[in-house]
Amino acid sequence: MYIPQQFAETRVDELNRIIRENSLGVLVTKNAAGFQANHIPFLLDPENGPNGALIAHVARANHVWTDVKDGEEVLVVFQGVQGYISPNWYPGKQETHRRVPTWNYEVVHAHGTIHVHDDERFLRGVLARLTRQHEATQPAPWKMTDAPADYLAEQLKNIVGIEIRLSKLEGKRKLNQHHELKDREGAIRGLRSQGNDGLAQAMQDAKK
Repeated sequence: MYIPQQFAETRVDELNRIIRENSLGVLVTKNAAGFQANHIPFLLDPENGPNGALIAHVARANHVWTDVKDGEEVLVVFQGVQGYISPNWYPGKQETHRRVPTWNYEVVHAHGTIHVHDDERFLRGVLARLTRQHEATQPAPWKMTDAPADYLAEQLKNIVGIEIRLSKLEGKRKLNQHHELKDREGAIRGLRSQGNDGLAQAMQDAKK
């Protein structure tokens, strides 16, 4: 990934935050047919191994788990807040017209090795943790025990667990850091006027 120095994000806590808040990752692998991309919700386990791990499950019918070899290197991409930036939002544009459109975004590339877990104990653990994370905001969180035991056992037969043992995280936060303060503030106001408060807040935080 091309990362100019002013956009590089190296803080582990910040990289982990982006992953946790945007858990649908794009798993990139390669088989005989070429590169493959699968969109999978991952759970970050920062205490698993020296660099942490990503855990998830896929449908048994998805060939991704049979197309890879245990320990093969893979890439998972997590996209954070993003959006178009109009030059009309920059006060400097009105003065010199030397401004152009751009796109601001946050992204994390997670590098690691893939390991398949086709056993019920691992799968139950993955499902329990994913459920706790994503049901936490619900007024009455769904629990695995809410489903009949025989139904849950049948569903478990249809999935396979995967673990990505992380070797490196690369982060990029392109948030107008190289622009004048007045232009950055103008872009933040423009984003808020269009309802993109997430990107506006990220840009606001990047000024601190």
